[in-house]
Amino acid sequence: MALEEVYKRNLQHRTHRAGWLRAAVLGANDGLVSTASLMVGVAAAGKTDFLVTAGIAGITAGAMSMAVGEYVSVRSQNDVEASDRLLEIEHLAADPEGELQELQHIYINRGLTPALALQVALEMHRKDPLEAHLRDELGQHPHTKARPVQAAIASAIAFTAGGLIPFAGAFAPTLGAKAWSIVAFTLCGLVLTGVVSAKISSSKVLAPTVRVLIGGCLGMAITAGIGQIANISGI
Repeated sequence: MALEEVYKRNLQHRTHRAGWLRAAVLGANDGLVSTASLMVGVAAAGKTDFLVTAGIAGITAGAMSMAVGEYVSVRSQNDVEASDRLLEIEHLAADPEGELQELQHIYINRGLTPALALQVALEMHRKDPLEAHLRDELGQHPHTKARPVQAAIASAIAFTAGGLIPFAGAFAPTLGAKAWSIVAFTLCGLVLTGVVSAKISSSKVLAPTVRVLIGGCLGMAITAGIGQIANISGI
């Protein structure tokens, strides 16, 4: 098989999308749910004068929070990977024979005979022992490497895009229309988020869409209830 064909087949897998896809889906879903919940809560409390302001503030603060949170989280993963790399370099320098045996046992556990596992481990050590141990012992692959900036940008953009969907409902003419418009727009956005994420990850559409819908509805219902309590209490 030609190398070009192998490369094309590898691109058909979805593992290389895991980092930014997770951040984007989480950002879009959080943008929808948190913005809609905030605005529904404000509407339920009868504070319609602050509805647009609350929506803008929620989208801005949420997008920045998601971006910073994703960057810090993924950056921490980078630090762990770098520490493991340095530790593996030390192990290879101090005990190359022991590391060779460790790699052999990994291949034996994967189904190779001891003799064949040793032969493969020797070939891996001749080519690039560090790469072999990072890949086969620690599970570090270039295409799944954590990318903090990419995750932060994807999360912030997705949050903003998700938040603008329920925000559009704030411009309805009456209080009731505002609340129902926010809910309707949010439900449509949740369905869209579930379908898009399923398509990108090549998974079944129904299960992730239902999960997103249930979570979003629960968030809006709880916040609306709290807002109603605040309105009745005169807070």
